[in-house]
Amino acid sequence: MAGSTLTLKPKKKRLGKTLLVIWASVFLIVAIFPYIYMVLQSLAPWDQVDKVVFPSEFTLRSFDFLLTGGNTGMPRPWLNAFANSIIVSLTTTLLSLGLAMLLGYAITKLRFRGSKLVNNFILFQMFFPAVILLVPTFMVSKFLGMNNTYFGMIIPKIISAWAIFMYVNFYRTIPDEVLEAARMDGASEWQVVFRIVFPMTKSITTILFLFLFMERWGELLWDMIIVKSENLMTLNVLLATMKGPYGSFPGPLYAGAVLLTVPILILFIIFSKNFSEGMNYVTK
Repeated sequence: MAGSTLTLKPKKKRLGKTLLVIWASVFLIVAIFPYIYMVLQSLAPWDQVDKVVFPSEFTLRSFDFLLTGGNTGMPRPWLNAFANSIIVSLTTTLLSLGLAMLLGYAITKLRFRGSKLVNNFILFQMFFPAVILLVPTFMVSKFLGMNNTYFGMIIPKIISAWAIFMYVNFYRTIPDEVLEAARMDGASEWQVVFRIVFPMTKSITTILFLFLFMERWGELLWDMIIVKSENLMTLNVLLATMKGPYGSFPGPLYAGAVLLTVPILILFIIFSKNFSEGMNYVTK
């Protein structure tokens, strides 16, 4: 009896692992199926788009129509919208990182009156629904003449409470003795920041860059409110509103959605070596 019991245990373990693998596989397929479907439909002949999951053949007609007009002479706002998304997302992300680095350092390593209050306010902002400030932010931007401009899409989005919070926690792990030693050797505060502190933030900066870029790249509501000109629209807005003559052509819309994912994929491949290290810090 004891021998049969021991024999059953490995079988139960194998069955449990098999069921876990099946469940994980089903979950993975469900999770990635929308992306697979999007790519397949972008490559499908137009008479098969949204009619079959797996097209009988693949064609680049949707991408050709999207990027060149397909020799139809139709306007091509997509290239301009894609460029707008790159400009706005990259500029916003870099400014957000720079400000978060400096503010996090100031709160953590510089002694000034009200630093604790500032830190608590940042924590409060992390739990404060951003949508509540949507109308006041728009009114202020309009008063400053930033509506329907790149500045209107960038400036209100350059403060990231989450990024500041992450840098604050990271800087707290740096011993003050290291910075004091540099100051005693004659280094100015800016030299301490740029030559000693910032190089230490490579791992956390990489992961923050990826997340901030993805967050801004996927922004839709604010861009729809602040910009009305098609020349300044981002690709997200163009896809969501189906502007121009492309609304009746689903194939190019799928192709536009594929193009929307390309920068994120490229960034992930470029920074994949630092991604795991940065994620380990974020999840600590």
